[in-house]
Amino acid sequence: MTRRTLALLLLVATVLLPATASSGCAQAGEEAGPNEDAGRGEDALAAAFEARQSGIQVAGSGRVIRILADDDDGDRHQRFILELSSGQTLLISHNIDVGSRVDGLRVGDTVTFHGVYEWNDRGGVVHWTHHDSDGEHESGWLEHDGVRHE
Repeated sequence: MTRRTLALLLLVATVLLPATASSGCAQAGEEAGPNEDAGRGEDALAAAFEARQSGIQVAGSGRVIRILADDDDGDRHQRFILELSSGQTLLISHNIDVGSRVDGLRVGDTVTFHGVYEWNDRGGVVHWTHHDSDGEHESGWLEHDGVRHE
């Protein structure tokens, strides 16, 4: 690499990095607010759905359109379907043997989530919406009516 190329790269980095830091996107080590998470979450979810990707940590918010029976096979999971503002639907599968049940949940309620997205042809599933007491995985959560369920 020539000195001129290196100087140009340093100049670009000096100009672009501060612009990126002030763009409103959370940087490493910086927490985003709930509205920022939800906006980025919908973009990430739409991209993951289109690309048929799985295993992606996501955050977002949606309206409950259907409440399903608990899945009692193995670890128990509370299940419900959210519709995002984009129209994409997600099955939320919340482990209630690890995290607390979302009590009082009704169709039409808003739920904010942070968990792992798995692709399917119906919009996808978000799971791992609970804490990880072993510290081996990024913890997730659900928020409903001002209460965080981890």
